[in-house]
Amino acid sequence: MNKNEQNRSQAISAVFKALGHPSRVFILEKLKETEHCVCELSEMIGADMSTVSRHLGILKKAGIVADRKEGTTVYYSLACNCLGQMLSGVENILRRQIESQSDVLSSMRT
Repeated sequence: MNKNEQNRSQAISAVFKALGHPSRVFILEKLKETEHCVCELSEMIGADMSTVSRHLGILKKAGIVADRKEGTTVYYSLACNCLGQMLSGVENILRRQIESQSDVLSSMRT
């Protein structure tokens, strides 16, 4: 692996690492629908606002979410619509895993 390939792989890995927490994935699922402020996300997740702000900071640093300020409120949205498609792709992978496991269990019964 050359230096450019290594840098690219590390950058991609950092994005996936930022997605490596269930609350952050939940945040993305909600932002896929519409933008939200920290207080709204905090209520949905059931976590305090400082925890949600930390999660949003990690997602923002990774380039996954964008923010805009309106008065004293900061609203967050997906930085790229393709992130919603990525989440759908992961759901497809999970469905395939479940189907495969179901097939294995079915074959064990016969």
